[in-house]
Amino acid sequence: MPSPFSGMDPYIEQPDLWQDFHGNLAPEIQSRLNQHIQPRYFARLTPYVTYEVIEVAEVRGVRPDVGVWQSQPPEDEAAGGVATVMPAPVESQVPLELPLRLYSVEVRATDTQQFVTAIEILSPVNKRPGHEAYLDYRRKRKDFIRSAAHFLEIDLLRGGERPPLEQPVPPAAYYVTLSRAERRPTVEVWPIQLSERLPVIPVPLLEPDPDVPLDLGAAVTTIYARGAYAQQIDYRQPPPLPPLSEEESAWLDGLLREKGLR
Repeated sequence: MPSPFSGMDPYIEQPDLWQDFHGNLAPEIQSRLNQHIQPRYFARLTPYVTYEVIEVAEVRGVRPDVGVWQSQPPEDEAAGGVATVMPAPVESQVPLELPLRLYSVEVRATDTQQFVTAIEILSPVNKRPGHEAYLDYRRKRKDFIRSAAHFLEIDLLRGGERPPLEQPVPPAAYYVTLSRAERRPTVEVWPIQLSERLPVIPVPLLEPDPDVPLDLGAAVTTIYARGAYAQQIDYRQPPPLPPLSEEESAWLDGLLREKGLR
C-alpha cells in the first residue's frame, strides 16, 4: 500500500519508525545520486554513532527506617574466620545508553577525492538541546559553512529546535536548506507544508558541472514501500507530537477519511 500522503508522512516521525526511516533515506539518496554523477563524482555514506539515554527512575530496594543490629560479631569472625559479606540493602539503576547510528551522504570528486557536497538528514537528537548529538551537529554545521564544500540540510521533522538562520523564513512543517559555497552567507530554503509534495532539489557539484536533481518525494515514496510502513502505522490514531494546527488537523482528517483509513 502506498503512503496516503503525497508529501512527507507525519506518522513516520514516531520514534520507533524514524530510525528505520533515517537508515533507509541516506542510502536511497546515495543510490539516486550515483546513478547520475558517475564517473566524475561518487556519493558515499558516512556514519555517526551517538547514544540515546533511557532514564530509569525505579528503585528496586528500600533501606528500612528501623533495623535490628547484632551486638556481638558472628561466630566465624570472632573465631578469626572470614567476615560474612553483607548484601547491598538497595538496588537502583544507572541511565541506560543505547547506540544510535546516523548517516549522512558525501559527494566527492573521483580523481582528487575532494569533498564537494555534504548532505545531512536531521534526526530528533540533532534538534534536542543538551543532547551530545545536538552539540556535535551544531559544530559540524558550522564547519561545513566555513568550508569550501556545498552543504544541503534536510529536515523532515516537525518537532525539536531547528538549526538557526540569520533571517526568518515562512513557517512550515519541513525544510530543506542549501548553502552553496560560492554564495555564502546566502542560502536557499524550501519551506514545505504538510499538504505539499516534497520537492526536487538541486545537489551542486564543482563548476562548471551543473546541479544534479534529487527527487526527495520519489525517494521517500520508495522508502515507504520498502520499509512496509503501511503495515506498522495506525492512521486512526493522531500523529506523533508536536500537535498539528487546527488547519493541518482538519486537512489530515479529511485526507485519511478520503483514503478510507479513518
